[in-house]
Amino acid sequence: MTIPEVTCETAAEPKRPGASRIGLIVPSSNTTMETELPELFRRQSEATGHKYTFHSARAGMKNVNREELLAMVGKAAGCAQAVSDADVDVIAYACLVAVMAQGSGAHTKSEEVIAAAAAENGHPAPVTSSAGALVRTLQAMGVRKVAMITPYMKPLTQMVVEYIEGAGITVLDATSLEVADNLAVGCLDPQNLPGIARNLKREGAEAIVLSACVQMPSLPAVQAVEDELGLPVITAATATTFEILKALGQTPAIKGAGSLLSGARTLTGVTI
Repeated sequence: MTIPEVTCETAAEPKRPGASRIGLIVPSSNTTMETELPELFRRQSEATGHKYTFHSARAGMKNVNREELLAMVGKAAGCAQAVSDADVDVIAYACLVAVMAQGSGAHTKSEEVIAAAAAENGHPAPVTSSAGALVRTLQAMGVRKVAMITPYMKPLTQMVVEYIEGAGITVLDATSLEVADNLAVGCLDPQNLPGIARNLKREGAEAIVLSACVQMPSLPAVQAVEDELGLPVITAATATTFEILKALGQTPAIKGAGSLLSGARTLTGVTI
């Protein structure tokens, strides 16, 4: 037997019962989604016994500006083909603002493009995007007014505000941390978020979006802010996790990450 015959695989490893493969498409400079999502699913696994593995494709992006965001969009189909080679059970497109930069409702088209690319590659899978997950989850929660925090420069934050409001949700207040470099966004301290959230104009708000960005770390602060402010707290990462679980036909059972993922809420209208 030759060395190539021994070492080369011609097909993905067969799937195992009680385990799911999650495909991620992330910006090349993202350092957060591949830490926060595995931690959330570790807690889900701890509660249910179901196992999860993660399989990523990366699309080039260093700076969070309109030009690089739009360029990243063109790479989504190729990334979908690459990640679908692992025969994943669901694909999550994890760059919220790259999708929102395309205009109101753009998550629908982005998800269709990724789903088509995976299907054409012979491995169809349900698809969610962090942009779509955020607005759909807020809608399913019945939320009509939010306050939110973003790491973006103010013009990009305004674009996110307009996108969310285009989905019928009023943004009462939006704090911009004004960090342009995506690696620097991933180094922001989530322990600062409770103090920032306290200063949001929250009168009339029905939920807090603690991180409207998949790169800004927030998981350690989600439960603390929800407990302190008495409002549901979600992030781009927790909304994406919620939709991944729904796509897998599983009920959230995650501790310490807000009521959305605890299983305490019954939401309607969430489909992928």
